[in-house]
Amino acid sequence: MAERSRLFDDFAGVAGGAFSAIAGIGDELGALVRARIDEALERLSLVRREEFEAVSELAANARNAQEAADSRLALLEARVASLEGRAAPVDVMKEHHGGEGAPGGPPPLDGLLSDAG
Repeated sequence: MAERSRLFDDFAGVAGGAFSAIAGIGDELGALVRARIDEALERLSLVRREEFEAVSELAANARNAQEAADSRLALLEARVASLEGRAAPVDVMKEHHGGEGAPGGPPPLDGLLSDAG
């Protein structure tokens, strides 16, 4: 009876070791497949959805901040113009440079300084 119990214990130990080995092989296989997929995505210059969504959110936040800054700038320009007793400029870049310059950027100081005096 003790011999039979010992036989089952040995068999259970072998089976447990086999299951552990199979689980380890499954983990290794999963890691290998993930690595191959990552390599393929990198070769195709694709990005993961999480990365895309994160960058999209950053872009939307930047766009909202830019729109808010544009609105605030327009209000401040109108207020300064009303305090100076003249009409507010429609577009500072067009007024000073005929539309040249960086869009959304401030005009060069030399053009503004010559108009101020």
